[in-house]
Amino acid sequence: MEWLLELDRQAFLAINGLHTAWLDPIMAFCSGKLTWIPLYLLILYLVWRKAGWGGLLWFMLGVAITILLADQLSVHLFKNTVQRLRPCHAQELQGLVYLPYGHCGGQYGFISSHACNCMAVALFGTLFARSKLLGWLLFLWAMVVSLSRVYMGVHYPGDVLCGAIFGLLVGSAVYFGTCRLRILVERRVKKRANSNEN
Repeated sequence: MEWLLELDRQAFLAINGLHTAWLDPIMAFCSGKLTWIPLYLLILYLVWRKAGWGGLLWFMLGVAITILLADQLSVHLFKNTVQRLRPCHAQELQGLVYLPYGHCGGQYGFISSHACNCMAVALFGTLFARSKLLGWLLFLWAMVVSLSRVYMGVHYPGDVLCGAIFGLLVGSAVYFGTCRLRILVERRVKKRANSNEN
């Protein structure tokens, strides 16, 4: 187990050590929560074009559930239980971690909530919309955000990788759950409409 943790530390130092003056603001920009609003709006537009208003509402419901579950589970099921220090808080890495803007974040970093949330939404959105363009956009976004977290010094690559894997599980579970719920609701609406006609 120790060799795996050491490998994770060395991979972190290699990625975090890539810092340059021109790349710092780019990675900070990619890591920001509000940065991607134009992409979110584009995604909503693409879903609306493909699935209409009804499909868009189901998509937004599914995304909301996905983010809620991914975010809360990543914190309460993993961070607060495993309690692995972020690299910027780890004693053995003091003086070795580059923090572009001096911000380290909370004490624990396993798993990465950013990676978990992004990958969960990426998979849910891809499965829901069944659009190659949307899939490419979502997974590219998820990978860029995840990589930026290591570059910014707040997560080990293992935090991000495990967060991404768990996010994929959450995204798929919410997708199939949403599909099931949608079928049940649409059946009930159809049944009610038929009974009103009679």
